Amino acid sequence: MADYQADSRDGAGSSDFQCAVDRLSHRGPDGRGTVAVGTARLGHRRLAIVDVEGGDQPLRAGDHYLVANGEIYNHQVLRRRLRGPFTTGSDNEVILRLIAEQGCEALPALRGMYAFCLATAAGGFVAARDPVGIKPLYWARRKGTVRFASELRAFDADWLETLEVFPPGHVWTPEQGLRRFASATQLGEEHAGQRSDEADRTRAVRAAIVDAVERRMMADVPVGVFLSGGLDSSIVAAVAAGVALRQERRLLTFAVGTDGSADLQAARRVAEHLGTDHHERVYTAEEAVAVLPHVVERLESYEPSLVRSAVPNYFLAELAARTCKVVLTGEGADELFAGYAYLRDITGESELHRELVATVEGLHNLNLQRCDRMTMAHSLEARVPFLDLDVIALALHLPAGDKRSDDHRMEKHLLRTAFADLLPYDIAWRRKSQFGDGSGACDVLAAHAEAAVTDGQLRAAQAHLVPAPRSKEELVYQQFFRRRFPGAADTRILGRFATA
Repeated sequence: MADYQADSRDGAGSSDFQCAVDRLSHRGPDGRGTVAVGTARLGHRRLAIVDVEGGDQPLRAGDHYLVANGEIYNHQVLRRRLRGPFTTGSDNEVILRLIAEQGCEALPALRGMYAFCLATAAGGFVAARDPVGIKPLYWARRKGTVRFASELRAFDADWLETLEVFPPGHVWTPEQGLRRFASATQLGEEHAGQRSDEADRTRAVRAAIVDAVERRMMADVPVGVFLSGGLDSSIVAAVAAGVALRQERRLLTFAVGTDGSADLQAARRVAEHLGTDHHERVYTAEEAVAVLPHVVERLESYEPSLVRSAVPNYFLAELAARTCKVVLTGEGADELFAGYAYLRDITGESELHRELVATVEGLHNLNLQRCDRMTMAHSLEARVPFLDLDVIALALHLPAGDKRSDDHRMEKHLLRTAFADLLPYDIAWRRKSQFGDGSGACDVLAAHAEAAVTDGQLRAAQAHLVPAPRSKEELVYQQFFRRRFPGAADTRILGRFATA
């Protein structure tokens, strides 16, 4: 949370700022810190994961102060390159030292997920977000004040109409404005379609994903895995289980679903195969419907596909938060390795590659938003190894034709082949289902919307609401959203509109 005033403190008063910080307490129940520096205010709610005892924020280096959300996985490497001195073991301190010593031009050196604001006593200010947009950041500009926060709920109602998504891979300073410093997909685009032996490609994919998972096991607290029983989460669990075994512990895994749902059964199968410490929860249709208003409010979106998967994700995070603070998920694999059914209809390699690039670039306010909001609602951090920059570059470097599926070749064939030996055969070659479908949420929520909204009510809403709801289900979610965030500009914050 941060405020920057161009000239003076004409923005929100100190008490208003403190209240805004506390609206984000669920994102960080372990610590709270604020500071006024230069013409800025910085506020932070801490979820203690690395350097639990000594990493409180705002962090300070001379006259530089930092509040940051996220993890820097290469912080040990960067520490050896920077002068320091370092005063904590926090991975986020390398952001502070990097900017203080080398300026914003050094931002591409950071590998991880992050959104941060930095202020100096001399009036300097920097805000930036990681290239994929894994960690959220919104901003709003009004009357000479610029406000930044991780969620919509931090902003007072009169700020919502000017609110925008801060774009991934960008940095903002008062002097130079908004600039792009990195693209998550550029390297893969530059080398797209280069050929190599298929066995070499398979080995490269496996090595990159294993490295990405191992990096994301970095923590001073327990790390678990969301396990749906699908290919992607099962791969992550298999690799993470190996890391946990070397650490002489059993990996924590978590699954949810309605009674008898396919995801629960498949997750049990994987957990038994890997020998994990497995936890599961069965939720009812009544529980799913009852939690809907809260899920939409926490999700900060009414996109039906997101809400359908957010409901089981909410229950899953609630379950995991009882025993750990960090989980790994399988987000991003479908976008990189063409896991979605509609991609079958794209026959040209260049067209398929462009579509995959577009889906990766749109993740920040779609699936990644759902993943972040549902976990952080329960003070749980989600990490996404498939969206490691090295994995993205490699996946987009591969010939798009290798990712095509048809009646004779399953989706994500390359990914399945790379990890088939670590998984049960029926899991490695299980057909994909969406999380909301496999967990049973989709049918439950569709039935609720059908009962709650008449055909006439939908037609009336479509005639006067902008944007017009596309279905009864979307109208139900839209009404929840509008009640909580009146005046928010849908076209600047919702996934299907926002292009930032």
